[in-house]
Amino acid sequence: AAVLDNPQLDAALQAEIISVPSLAYVLELQEQAQVQQTYQAREAVRMHLAEQLAEPLLALYTRLRELAKQTDYRPEAEQIGQRRLQSMALSYLMLLERQDIVSACVEQFEQADNMTERLSALSCLVNSSAQTQAQAALAQFAQEFAHDPLVMDQWFSVQAASPVMGKLAHIRQLMQHSSFSIKNPNKVRAVIGAFSQHNLLQFHAEDGSGYAFLAEQVATLDALNPQMSARIITPLTRWQRYAPAQQQLMRAELEKLQSLPNISK
Repeated sequence: AAVLDNPQLDAALQAEIISVPSLAYVLELQEQAQVQQTYQAREAVRMHLAEQLAEPLLALYTRLRELAKQTDYRPEAEQIGQRRLQSMALSYLMLLERQDIVSACVEQFEQADNMTERLSALSCLVNSSAQTQAQAALAQFAQEFAHDPLVMDQWFSVQAASPVMGKLAHIRQLMQHSSFSIKNPNKVRAVIGAFSQHNLLQFHAEDGSGYAFLAEQVATLDALNPQMSARIITPLTRWQRYAPAQQQLMRAELEKLQSLPNISK
C-alpha cells in the first residue's frame, strides 16, 4: 500500500516491488519442485493482495490509463515504466472478477494505441474467468494481424503460456491453426516452447500428458530440424528437479526418444 501511494518512486520500480516472483523462480528455490501446490499458493498470495489493495490499485490503474490516453506513445524509459505498472495493476484487478474491471480491460484492448498495452490487456483477459470477452478479443486480434507473422507469434504465445486457457487440448487446436507450421521455428517456440517453458501448471499435469506431448513434438521435429528438437526438449532434461512420480514420467519419455531408430546426434 505504501509503495502504491508513493509518487516519488519511479513507476518501473513500483511495478517491480509489487510483482510476485514468477512460478518458475519460486520452483527454482525448492529442492524438489512442487508445481501444483506452489501455483496454488502463489495465486492465493496474488488474490490476497488484489482484495486488500483493490481501491488503490484501481485508482492507480485509472490514473495511468488516463495519462496514456492523453500522451503520445514514445518508447522512452518513463513511459515504459508507466505501462508496466499499469499492466501490473490490471493483472491484479482482473483477479477480482468485477464487471467494471473486465470492461476497462476490454476498453484498453480495443483503444490502446500501442502493442504493449493491447497485448497486456489481451493477456489479462486470456488469464481471467472472462473467457467470452477473451475469445472475442483473440478473434479480433487474429483478424487484424493475420498478415503479420511476428505479431501472430504473440497471439499464439499468450494462449499457450496461459494456465487458464492453455490446456493440452487447446494447444493441439492452436497447432491446427492456418498460421501455424511445425516447420517454422518461430511458430514452434510460440506454441510448443511457450507451453513447455512458461505454462508450468499444464505442462506438469500430474498424469504426464504434458511430458508425452512434448516428447511427441520433439520426435516429429527431429526429422525436420534436429537443432530445434534439441532446444525444445530442455524442460524434460530437468527431470531430477521434480517429485519421484514426475521424475519417472519424464524419464520414460526421454527413454522413448532415445530408443527412436533414426534419432539425431
